[in-house]
Amino acid sequence: MAASPPKKSLWRTAKTVAWSFVGLGGRGAYDEEAKNLNPLHIIVVGLIGVFLFVAALVLLVNWMVAR
Repeated sequence: MAASPPKKSLWRTAKTVAWSFVGLGGRGAYDEEAKNLNPLHIIVVGLIGVFLFVAALVLLVNWMVAR
């Protein structure tokens, strides 16, 4: 029997995008994982990740300036 492909889940996409942000994970693993991801999930999770990163930078700068 052939193994069924992994389910396209938002959590799996979030983990893949998070690893991409920090630059970890092998190229072979990325290629295999990319086949099982929903493009809409990648866009949404990527935008949320960018928003959180920018917000963290703004908060850090405001905190440092206030000191």
